[in-house]
Amino acid sequence: MTSLRIQPDMRHPVTRQRVCPMCDTVSTLPELARGERAHCRYCGHVLFKRRHVPIGTPAALAITALILLAFSLSYDYISFSSSGISHSITLPQAATTPMVLNYPVLTLLFVIFVLLLPALYLIGTLYLYLILALRRQSGRARYVARLMHYSLTWVMPDIFVVGVLVSLIKIMSMASISVGISFWTFCGFSLLTLLTVAHTSWNEIWEALGGPCRAPKMDTSKRGLQQGMTCCHVCQQPGRVDEHGHGRCTRCNEVLHARTRNSIQHTLALLLVAAMLYIPSMLWPVMTINQLGDHAHQTIIGGVLLLIGYSDYPVALVIFFASVMVPVAKLMALLWLCLKTRQPLPFRYRNRMRLYHVTHFIGRWSMIDVFVVTVLGSMVQLGALMAIIPEHGIVAFASVVVITMVAAERFDPRLMWDAAEDAFLRQNTSLQEVMKTSHTSSGQDDIADAAFDSTQEQG
Repeated sequence: MTSLRIQPDMRHPVTRQRVCPMCDTVSTLPELARGERAHCRYCGHVLFKRRHVPIGTPAALAITALILLAFSLSYDYISFSSSGISHSITLPQAATTPMVLNYPVLTLLFVIFVLLLPALYLIGTLYLYLILALRRQSGRARYVARLMHYSLTWVMPDIFVVGVLVSLIKIMSMASISVGISFWTFCGFSLLTLLTVAHTSWNEIWEALGGPCRAPKMDTSKRGLQQGMTCCHVCQQPGRVDEHGHGRCTRCNEVLHARTRNSIQHTLALLLVAAMLYIPSMLWPVMTINQLGDHAHQTIIGGVLLLIGYSDYPVALVIFFASVMVPVAKLMALLWLCLKTRQPLPFRYRNRMRLYHVTHFIGRWSMIDVFVVTVLGSMVQLGALMAIIPEHGIVAFASVVVITMVAAERFDPRLMWDAAEDAFLRQNTSLQEVMKTSHTSSGQDDIADAAFDSTQEQG
């Protein structure tokens, strides 16, 4: 490993100021004890959190998770038995069977989201904490940390476990099911992956890789864009941008954008494509059940009704919520947020930010039905006796999920605050002054209501 000392930018002093990546508000961080977090005073976004576990904990969790993953790939995962005929699968077989059935997209999604990205994330965690333990810096370390930041949204072993449980409940009435060692080790792998993500202290990692945050002193009564500053979305260091809103972070070398270029246009275009694909994903069958020569095509709604018929109401509710309601709600929520960047009044800042965070979080859970079909198609292959074949509907639905997740990433929530500020300025009212008034005098938690009332009185 090549030793490389990354010199911090000494042109600016060490700063405790941060620019919120969600609303562009400039804040000064207080002194934090272990386990405490600092939130943006306007939108509530977490600006900084202090580690509350020993520094070696994420590395230990990552090592254990990788060992469990190796066991998961080596033993039988699930066994399926019907009318004296049994069939067992391993995780590699679960990945390759959809490709044999002419659905390589399902294989690709399974390998990338369930196996490859989680494993690479854990390996990256070990690499970074090894750098910290040796007190050395590699020229590749910052690049690895940036890749880990962008891949985190697509790490989905926990969603796959839920999909497997739903699959087992779906076919319990058709055959006997038994789980192998691989099933339990993969559950442990999923849990430890979540714990590794939760306990990783990115603030300490970036301080070790690129030094403490350095930036010129900023005025907390003005937003970052007004001072030519923005937040690095990777390492959270404030950075200066030029008149075109572009720059480069001096700590992690990430490209800075004061605002995401063509954010609304790209988001709306992706939403339009997702809406067009959602219709066939609901109308086309997602799988075909072949049983003793009888072919039964099943849609997503049909699967929910089948579960209700078997009195599996909790599972039916999970599938209906994750596969039917969530995609529609996400499309409508992102469309509404895009429209509100053009029509900011009346508005509620924090309510919109909560909606955006919820939309960003729940979108990935729609992958449950994709993994359900993948597992069923791999497990139930008993020839003429019984077989489950994936259909085109599940490919269309997987496309909807992926496209809406990309749309949520492309949407820049700072544009909502820009639109509100423009509306205030047109009415000779400063956004920051109204925000201060709402916090210091009215004492209300809902900033937007106070701001809107103020503008109405002036009008």
